[in-house]
Amino acid sequence: MNTAALNAASTDFERLTYAKVALRIIPFMFFCYVLAYLDRVNVSFAKLQMLNDLQLSEAVYGLGAGIFFIGYFLFEVPSNLFLHRFGARRWIARIMITWGLVSAAMMFVTTPTMFYVLRFLLGIAEAGFFPGIILYLTYWFPSDRRGRMTAMFMTAIPISGVLGSPLSGWIMETFAGLNGWAGWQWLFLLEGVPTALVGLVVLFYLDDDIAKAKWLTADEKSLLSANIAKDQQSASSHSFRGALGDIRVWVLSAVYFGVVMGLYGIGFWLPSLIKATGVQHATHIGLLTAIPYAAATVCMIFVSRSADRYRERRIHFAIPCLLGAVGLVLSTIYADNTTLALVALSVACAGIMGGLPVFWSCPTAFLGGAAAAGGIALINSLGNLAGFVSPYMVGFVKDMTQSTASGMYVLAACLVLSAILIMAFVPARTVNR
Repeated sequence: MNTAALNAASTDFERLTYAKVALRIIPFMFFCYVLAYLDRVNVSFAKLQMLNDLQLSEAVYGLGAGIFFIGYFLFEVPSNLFLHRFGARRWIARIMITWGLVSAAMMFVTTPTMFYVLRFLLGIAEAGFFPGIILYLTYWFPSDRRGRMTAMFMTAIPISGVLGSPLSGWIMETFAGLNGWAGWQWLFLLEGVPTALVGLVVLFYLDDDIAKAKWLTADEKSLLSANIAKDQQSASSHSFRGALGDIRVWVLSAVYFGVVMGLYGIGFWLPSLIKATGVQHATHIGLLTAIPYAAATVCMIFVSRSADRYRERRIHFAIPCLLGAVGLVLSTIYADNTTLALVALSVACAGIMGGLPVFWSCPTAFLGGAAAAGGIALINSLGNLAGFVSPYMVGFVKDMTQSTASGMYVLAACLVLSAILIMAFVPARTVNR
């Protein structure tokens, strides 16, 4: 066999191997993250009934929605370091089982204090899941393939909206009054218990790393391990303490903070924004809420594929951020028109979520080992503090002004700032060539 034929055979073997790994890992991780994001933001649908039933203010809702991220912040880094030490299989299973049970327990909320406590505990329970998966992907895929894999995993965010929004609206209307429980109580129960059950499945399905994967041949393991080793040569494998001294970690934390401001401004308020345009029925709100998330799904896939193709990250992140800012501003201008507001919110969702997978290809390009475990978790935890600030800020503004417009302007400004920071401080080359 000549050299060209050998190279072609080698390329085909590598392509088929990565397709095999992707098929084994990504759909399952995707499904787990759909459940995670659904349990995190289904409170935005519960709000449509819950506030009246429990006599809660918009500010109380915003604080309760956001306090999730305080618990998340406090336990994020330790959780990811534990995952790196004890293995993905056991730790991800632990995370999913505990957060599923806490999410289901939200059905018993009767006071603001109970609301705050359970949301705080939910944040503690879920801490480490997302950065753990980002870290887990670095065990299997080199940097030039990681953008697409991260995007396929992260499309779970908008897909959870596409599928979960109509489902949440249907549950709240269909089950309301059954067994004496309100629709929002059934919502928490029926979307929380499945997560705990899937957590048990994780124990039997996931493998901690390439070496422990019995479904791979020796040649496939050798190829994958060699590619990861080569890729990690450009990443620092020092300790978590070393990651703390890397200015890029702190810049990316600030960049991510701005994006998360927009992400959860949309995530926790989208049903309410659509309702404010004149739509009343929960089922109809759920169906319309799915549209912006569908637009975000398409954008995430398109942007990540383009970023991998051109091996470029900064511009592919900055442009969607600016698009998201424009969408948020337009959504306030057309707040009284359901059709135009929905178009603007679709642009906002597509922009805010479109660059997320590309963003997570940046820290994994220069961090490795314990530095990656701690650094990724630090960026995620600091960035997700915006998940506390954003919903509370919007809720406070809503109570003060009876409008979410000023809050949307602040979120848009944060997205613009994130675009500026990544262009100014992140190196142009973040992917091995």
